Amino acid sequence: MMHRNVIEQLLQLHALILQEREHAKALRIEEMLATVREKEQLLAGIDLQQENLDDPQVQELAKTVREENRRNAYLFWAALRWVRDLMGFFGQQTSDTLYGSSAAPRQVTYGGALLSGRI
Repeated sequence: MMHRNVIEQLLQLHALILQEREHAKALRIEEMLATVREKEQLLAGIDLQQENLDDPQVQELAKTVREENRRNAYLFWAALRWVRDLMGFFGQQTSDTLYGSSAAPRQVTYGGALLSGRI
């Protein structure tokens, strides 16, 4: 009985990971965060015993869950990099020109007006 429960939990986890990705792609942040909380609760409740880990079906489901979760992590990482690049771009576009002690222009590296709330 416990074995079936682990399989059902892994299937539910897989569905939540796919749902999380779709919410992220559609920029539905509130729904994505609710899905993340549900996923965390499910993960906390999974009790993997050695007899479950030896089952080929459990191993295959665990592998699928791991791969899909990595896809989500890559999506989130790429999105974060994109946001950082945009922040850098806008920061450069809105930064004031500063001059050093030798009267040479200097590039300021900070978040700019977008991060400071001036925009």
